[in-house]
Amino acid sequence: MNLPQPSAEALEQSAALVARLQTLIDTQGGWIPFSSYMAEALYAPGLGYYSGGARKFGPGGDFITAPELTPLFGQALASQVQQVMSLSAPHIIEAGAGTGLLAADLLLELEHLGALPERYDILEVSGELRERQFDTLAAKAPHLAGRVHWLDNLPERFSGALVANEVLDVMPVHLVAWRPEGIFERGVSHRDGRFVWADRPVAGRVAEAAAALALPLPGDGEYVSELNLAGRAWVAEWAARLEQGAMILIDYGYPRAEYYLPSRSTGTLLCYFRHHAHGDPFLWPGLNDITAFVDFTAIAEAGFEGGLDVMGYTDQANFLFNCGVLDCLARRAPEDGADYIRASKAVQRLTGPHEMGELFKVIALSRNIGQPLIGFRRGDRLHSL
Repeated sequence: MNLPQPSAEALEQSAALVARLQTLIDTQGGWIPFSSYMAEALYAPGLGYYSGGARKFGPGGDFITAPELTPLFGQALASQVQQVMSLSAPHIIEAGAGTGLLAADLLLELEHLGALPERYDILEVSGELRERQFDTLAAKAPHLAGRVHWLDNLPERFSGALVANEVLDVMPVHLVAWRPEGIFERGVSHRDGRFVWADRPVAGRVAEAAAALALPLPGDGEYVSELNLAGRAWVAEWAARLEQGAMILIDYGYPRAEYYLPSRSTGTLLCYFRHHAHGDPFLWPGLNDITAFVDFTAIAEAGFEGGLDVMGYTDQANFLFNCGVLDCLARRAPEDGADYIRASKAVQRLTGPHEMGELFKVIALSRNIGQPLIGFRRGDRLHSL
């Protein structure tokens, strides 16, 4: 791997997290499941990737999300959010709001549509990102910033629209290896100052979830993939709280039949450092984003088991087209020149079949919503779940 080198300060922070992880492994008998390693690497207080202070989003960070590309993403999404609020309550919760750009874009577009929420809550685990979100809103939508509040916990009850863009993919996953002799959970130990992989026979909830997939054991070699039990539990928690409204979840992933294809024998786990993708989660813990694609069938099952309706599932391209992204683009007059060209290229990246348009999916889980959602009018793929 030819990666840029972190600063001395960043390496020192990573070393502190390494020590914390090694202590955790020792206290747990020399082994922890990868899900525990990933949780610490991303969320350990003050040291994890999302709880530390490093820049994560945009050109100076490690990756770019849709709101960083263009405000047209949020402007199109606003049409779906407006409909959900009109059928439930004028309240939005955004989970994992990144830099705050999506919140600002949504609020400004909803103001344009005459459909502002009474309240816009953000559920954010990172103190550093909360500060960035506050600054973004103060700069881009100062007259609307008073509607925004930050939550420390999930609300007891909620009606309205819940939005989560690229949240499920950073929930800690269990790694599972199918081998001729059985099914194993891949965990982490350490030896001679380095982290090493260590497998144990699956047990408990991981064993139940792996068995439910009914994947055949390979004749030789191994088949490795992920189980996102945290994502299922997160959806179940929201299902217990949602009284009326919908969850709009956007992320990269597949339905189960595609997720566990035989050809995908090494799983989907990826790490990102300064716009470089790599496959080593043990490199510089706390400085890399660690992600896994989403099994949207599992998300749909969790919602259904929690009493929610699966209102739609489609790719991001169809969702944005259904929500009027091209109408939003048309509002930028071609005579604006360079700005219009940049916006057109951003829409192409958001919707192109070989870019984000096909890779990213959108699922809507709802309760007490009495009509179809506009984002899924055409191109709905519910049958694939």
